[in-house]
Amino acid sequence: MTVTSEVPPAKTDPRAVLSWALFDWAAQPFFTLITTFVFAPYFASALAATPAEGQALWGYATAAAGLGIALTAPVLGSVADATGRRKRWILVFSIPFVICCWAFWEAAPGSAHGILIALVAFGIGTFCIEVATVFNNAMMPSLVPPERIGRLSSFGWAMGYASALITLLITLGFLAASADTGKTLLGMTPLFGLDPATGEGDRASGPFSALWYLVFALPMFLFVPDVPHQASLGPAIRAGLNSLKASLAQARSNRNIFRFLLANMIFKDGLVALFAFGGIYAGGQLGWGAIEIGTFGIILTITGTLGLVLGGPMDDRFGAKPVIVFALVVLMFCGLGMISIDKDTVFFVVRTAAAPEGALFASLPEQMFIGLGAVIGAVSGPLQASCRSLLVRLAPAEHMTQYFGLLALSGKVTSFLAPLAVGIVTSLSGSQPAGMSVILVFFGVGLVLLLKVREREMA
Repeated sequence: MTVTSEVPPAKTDPRAVLSWALFDWAAQPFFTLITTFVFAPYFASALAATPAEGQALWGYATAAAGLGIALTAPVLGSVADATGRRKRWILVFSIPFVICCWAFWEAAPGSAHGILIALVAFGIGTFCIEVATVFNNAMMPSLVPPERIGRLSSFGWAMGYASALITLLITLGFLAASADTGKTLLGMTPLFGLDPATGEGDRASGPFSALWYLVFALPMFLFVPDVPHQASLGPAIRAGLNSLKASLAQARSNRNIFRFLLANMIFKDGLVALFAFGGIYAGGQLGWGAIEIGTFGIILTITGTLGLVLGGPMDDRFGAKPVIVFALVVLMFCGLGMISIDKDTVFFVVRTAAAPEGALFASLPEQMFIGLGAVIGAVSGPLQASCRSLLVRLAPAEHMTQYFGLLALSGKVTSFLAPLAVGIVTSLSGSQPAGMSVILVFFGVGLVLLLKVREREMA
């Protein structure tokens, strides 16, 4: 069976580009509202017996989803390359994803099956949306000329960041409220009579994410061109699996791609740990609560969006590799600065004056922490966007979906290592800063490997 290569378009279709980027906009609330800021804290505090148990159960579900992605994304990518269709696969995984989002509403406190519903919905939902994203990423070369890949990738990430900001403000400002005060972050009574005592505002983040996805993923299905059909499913599966085996062998023999995938695996592990423990670290070292951590998340989302505005043109002008290298260096320096801060100290030894009681972000350590975090947010988006544009520059066009599957594999297969290392070092040292310092090692090792990757010019 012959696999037809995708030919980059001579002219960009703005409607197709916007529709493609809207997929990131559509999917982002799941990661922002469910995984990080709203439903996950609700699960640990209101559903699980203790926050520690909730964190452990949530971690097991995350690990299970990551393992599923690691095992299946490259295989499904190879099959999609053989059949030539990506949107069909996105639809296949979108249906269970939407159902899982809606199921979070049923995870009520005191429910006999609330914990099971939440964990199953989170695990399957995460798996489905991550796999769908692999196929969406693989459509990039068919949308714009090669010299605009970096800008397209950053545009998609920026749309995701903007969606995160808007949906977080909507949820925290109008739906989810404190059980103590009954008021939202904006001091309002929750809309639709949502009851804070039973976490209805937090649980509503699931159906809200489902509706958001249904509305904004639709243009991708309608207006983004797909590769013409090339083969029926049966032969495509056999050809795809054979192609995957060849691709894995080729990746091992192609030292350039192999180094990039290995570097991506290591520094992505560090990035996962940085965001997983950032809120915990701020709470322990600075005494922040939900309002401060939520506000901090909004700030990082804003700076991340601004960073992507600059990251795309820089990627197209200087290449994806220099953008990634710069981002990793900044992450290391800012990470070192953040672990030097606690409630009374900056730069490890410099004591600071106490802040006025009740004032938000009034102390010098808090202000420095926010500033460093804002810079981290600004480079994290371009780092991830440039990783997928660098893969486009490295991988064979006829196996693009398959290699995006390998990219997802490299970003997930060892994603437990950095958090595990942070936990072990923290336990042995009894120090949060010592534990967090392990993340800098992951960034450093990833940077060293990346420096050996050769980026080819986009014709």
